[in-house]
Amino acid sequence: MNLFKLSWKYLTFRPLSTGLNVFLLALGLAIITVLLLIQDQFEKKMNQDAAGIDLVVGAKGSPLQIILSGVYHIDFPTGNIPMDEAQKLVKNRLVKKVIPMALGDNFQGFRIVGTNHDYPALYEVQLNGGKLWENPFEVILGAEVAEKTGVGIGDEFVGSHGISIGSHDHDANKFKVTGVLERKGNVLDRLILTSVESIWYAHDEGEAAETGDSTSVHEEPHEFNPQQSIATKGFPKTDESRELTALLIQYRNPMAAIQLPRLINSGTSMQAASPSFEMSRLFELLGVGITLLQGLAVVIIGISGLGIFIALYNSLKERKYDLAILRAIGASRIQLLLLIFLEGIMLTSIGAILGILLGHTFLSVIISYNEQGVVSTLQPWIFLMQELWIVVYALVVGVLASVIPAFAAYQTSIAKQLTKV
Repeated sequence: MNLFKLSWKYLTFRPLSTGLNVFLLALGLAIITVLLLIQDQFEKKMNQDAAGIDLVVGAKGSPLQIILSGVYHIDFPTGNIPMDEAQKLVKNRLVKKVIPMALGDNFQGFRIVGTNHDYPALYEVQLNGGKLWENPFEVILGAEVAEKTGVGIGDEFVGSHGISIGSHDHDANKFKVTGVLERKGNVLDRLILTSVESIWYAHDEGEAAETGDSTSVHEEPHEFNPQQSIATKGFPKTDESRELTALLIQYRNPMAAIQLPRLINSGTSMQAASPSFEMSRLFELLGVGITLLQGLAVVIIGISGLGIFIALYNSLKERKYDLAILRAIGASRIQLLLLIFLEGIMLTSIGAILGILLGHTFLSVIISYNEQGVVSTLQPWIFLMQELWIVVYALVVGVLASVIPAFAAYQTSIAKQLTKV
C-alpha cells in the first residue's frame, strides 16, 4: 500500500479547501521569511557601512539625520558647517583622522559626494578600472551607479542640484568619469565621488546663473583652471569662506568617545553624532515593528494550522467507511495513523516551500520598486540557515494539527463502520 500516493489523492480530492489552507500557511511563513532576510542583511549592511567611522559631525539638528545623511546617504543633511571651524578639529589631540564631505548634487538620483581619497580608502575599495580623481570635475562611480546609468570611464555628464531627482542642472561644467569602483556591497556602490572643490565650483556657477550676474554669492567670482590641483588628502585649500556638509572622524584613543562629542556639541556651532549609538536606537525602534509583524505572521500560521486540523477532521468523518475498507483489506491501525499524519505533513511541507519562495519573491518586488538607497542593495535570493527552522516550524504545525484526526483514524472500528452501510 502506497501511503504517500493515497494521502496525495485525498488532499487533491478537495482542492479549494487544501489550497486555502496551504495559502494561509504560506502567507504567514512568507512574512517571517521577508523579515528574516531584511533583518539579517539590513543590520549587516548598516554595520558594514559604518565600520571605521567613530563620529560624524554636521550642522545642528537631529543626530540620527546626521548619521543617515553622512554615513548611509539616505536622508537630507541638517545643513552646512563652516570649514574654518571644522578644520580646528584636525588639531585636536583626540582626533586621528578627519574626512571632509560636501553634498548637494546628484546624477539621476545618485548622490555626488565631494570628499578626498581617504573616503574610498576607508572602505578598502579598489578601482575596477581607471584612476581616482585628480582635477576639478573628475569623478569616480560606484559599481551600481555605473551599471544603472550606463556611464563609463571617459564619459561626461551634468550634475543636478539637490540630492534627489527633479531639480535644475549645473550645466556650466560637466563631470568627467575617470574610474569605476569594484562592487563591494557597501554604500560606495551607489555614490559618485569627486573632490570637495568640484562641488564648490558647481554651486558657484549655479548661484551666478540664478542671480543673472557673473558673480556668485562670494564677493568675487571663482575662476579656476580645470587642471589646477585639488586636495586629495585633508581639507581643501581656499582663501574664501567655504562650507562643508559633514565630517567623518576617527578617534585617536578611547577617551575621545567620552570627551570629543561633548566638546563639539557644547563648544562649537556643529553637532556630533555617534553611528553606533544612533543605529542602536534605530534598530531598537525597528525591532518593535518587526516583533509586531512576526506576531501577525504567527497568528496567520496558527489560523492555517487550525484550518488544517478542521479540514483533516471533517475529511476523516466523511472517510470512516473508506478507512474501514482499508482495514478490511489488510491495512494496520499504524498505517491509518501514518496516513493522516502524512496528509498534515504534506500540506505543511508544500506551504513551507511555497511560503519561502513567496517571501523571496515579495522582497524581490520591494527591491524592484526601490532602485536606490539601502533597500536596493539587499539580495532577495540569498537563502539563510534560519529558513530551515521555518520548514521545521511548519512541519510541527502539521503534526500538531494531525494528532486528533490521526488517533481518531487509529481507533476506527471495522465492524461498526461496515455494519452502518
